[in-house]
Amino acid sequence: MNENELANKIIGLAIHVHNSLGPGLLESAYKECLYYKLKKEGYLVEKEKAMPLVYEEVKLECGYRIDILVERKVVIEIKSIDSLNEVHFAQTLTYMKLGSYKLGLLINFNVFLLKDGIRRIANML
Repeated sequence: MNENELANKIIGLAIHVHNSLGPGLLESAYKECLYYKLKKEGYLVEKEKAMPLVYEEVKLECGYRIDILVERKVVIEIKSIDSLNEVHFAQTLTYMKLGSYKLGLLINFNVFLLKDGIRRIANML
């Protein structure tokens, strides 16, 4: 399954979680529920995946963590905020660059319709 097909499956599961819970909860609740749904569907899922920073050929553990990584291909950054801004896009793109991932999903669950809170981000390696 390529990144785009996988992203479409992830979005479907995220919509299911959002329809069940609605907006207004903490980010951690949505993260746990989406992680559970992805695992239940049989995907290889890593939660809070550590992302080291390599600076001048030195690997530094700086505490960066991807919210969810699916099939070692798609980065999911989860938010539950009033609105997304450029810093959130930059954060997701940075994680993608650090891990050489091609596709990321920035998902803000604090919206009335989840489709309004989903942003696909492509990394042109």
